Amino acid sequence: MSEERPTVGWIGTGVMGAAMCQHLLAAGYPVRVFNRTKKRAQPVIEAGATWLESPGEVADGASVVVTMVGFPADVREVILGEKGVLASAKEGTTIIDMTTSEPRLALEIYEAANARGVDSLDAPVSGGDVGARNATLVVMVGGSQEAFDRVKPLLEHFGTPTLQGGPGAGQHTKMVNQIAISSGMVGVCEALLYAYKAGLNVPRAIETISSGAAASFSLTNYGPRVLRGDFAPGFKIEHFVKDLGIALDEARRMRLSLPGLALAEQLYVAAIGQGRSEEGTHALVLALAQLSDVEWKQATAPASGHSLA
Repeated sequence: MSEERPTVGWIGTGVMGAAMCQHLLAAGYPVRVFNRTKKRAQPVIEAGATWLESPGEVADGASVVVTMVGFPADVREVILGEKGVLASAKEGTTIIDMTTSEPRLALEIYEAANARGVDSLDAPVSGGDVGARNATLVVMVGGSQEAFDRVKPLLEHFGTPTLQGGPGAGQHTKMVNQIAISSGMVGVCEALLYAYKAGLNVPRAIETISSGAAASFSLTNYGPRVLRGDFAPGFKIEHFVKDLGIALDEARRMRLSLPGLALAEQLYVAAIGQGRSEEGTHALVLALAQLSDVEWKQATAPASGHSLA
């Protein structure tokens, strides 16, 4: 980047966004921030970010604007809306949308930004709340090489950024990631449920299989949370269903059959139907337990013969 510490506009201070924004503040970046609910931005405001009243006000005076919001409709509003980023962004600004969103929308934003002399990158991430806090996220970027090279030092404060191709390529790569995760999380939750129902010492079983071919990020990071009965979101089910829906839409567009993805999406839709939209993706185990009439509350205080200690 041409400036050592350019002013950054930050929009979205949710589970991951707040932690990511904190990394920039700790590194000395001046940050202008907006979030739909000001209360959720309070930690970054207390850490030194300047609060503004709209995405457009955030963009006015920022060299780089990062968006990390929930859904494609939110992305459209904060970037392309009447009071959005593009309405106020100066020529030469770089927009980095780190929301997991639609590849087609990423291309639309790129074209609209380009017409105003603004660069745009789609840069969704993987690694959940743990990766956001520890700055170990995988950052999948779509856009021009020049824009990527310019903001790469900033993106490195979040983890490891890699340019995947042109506009939309970051979002497509994130769909690859979510497709791989979705069936894997189903497998992890089914394995935990099986181990519990079989009366095994489940932590011991997890530790054992984690050193073999079953090892995975989901098993290592979410398995222990399940056993503690901790279903707080590292990544919300409602957002995961959004992602899987995007992946299915893109697969249909490509005339590609992905039955494993479709099954995972339906199981997560069932979890939402059970009122679990705000819980973490690992709460799928509760939806699966309900299918077999297993009372998962026993997992934190197991009945005789079901040791989870």
